[in-house]
Amino acid sequence: MGRSEMGTRRFGRMNWLGLYTLALREVQRFTAIWMQTLVAPLVTAGLFLVIFTIAIGPTRGDVMGTPFTSFIAPGLMMMTVIQNSFANTSSSIIGSKVQGNIVDTLMPPLSPLELVLGYIAGGVGRGLFVAVPIALGIWLFLGIVPQHPGLMLAFIVMGSAMMGAMGVVGGIVAQKFDQMAAITNFVVTPLAFLSGTFYSVEALPAGLREITHANPVFYIIDGGRYGMLGVSDSAPWLGLAVITAFTLAVGLLAWDLFRRGYRLKA
Repeated sequence: MGRSEMGTRRFGRMNWLGLYTLALREVQRFTAIWMQTLVAPLVTAGLFLVIFTIAIGPTRGDVMGTPFTSFIAPGLMMMTVIQNSFANTSSSIIGSKVQGNIVDTLMPPLSPLELVLGYIAGGVGRGLFVAVPIALGIWLFLGIVPQHPGLMLAFIVMGSAMMGAMGVVGGIVAQKFDQMAAITNFVVTPLAFLSGTFYSVEALPAGLREITHANPVFYIIDGGRYGMLGVSDSAPWLGLAVITAFTLAVGLLAWDLFRRGYRLKA
């Protein structure tokens, strides 16, 4: 294959087979260890729901006209989804770097765009993998049927894509597992917990309310809650626009890091 032909294959059009193979590999990574990637998040979300219901539920009253337990359930689902999406892409890249086999991903004729899309596809797959059983559990135990299932699905997919893109950036930037743990603990976890998962932002003081609205994860949680319950602190279409814009911005950063081989090539 000539030099110009290879360039056309890589950059002139998508390498769909390579993209599919990378995405399939990323999906098989988490399905192979389903006890860790499916059962563990279900147990964690259930424990959160039980603990907050017992500790706060009886005295909390309704939130936005919704029982407290029902109010936090969709937030817990979305928080679990985005945490798993981030973990899927970030752990895949940092694991390959530490083990020294990242070259196996970089050597095939995959463009930076195809690499980004392949990893994000795995993150979205894991987000859906987690969201479906949690949504079923919410229906079985709380009797909540999604009011806007199409919008809820859109927020799950876009939220997973956004956090998957963030995981790609985090996995590239981090050089060791402890650096990846620091990104998770000091960036991802605060963004998730301070996003209205357990409360309505309308109850916050004015300054904190504006700060929360600047958090892109807030729109993921809020949009998922609207899809499930039909109540939200912001317009769902605004939330989708913010998430889409942030996903594109972070995805562009991930593309540039792959293009330059930042912390990927010896």
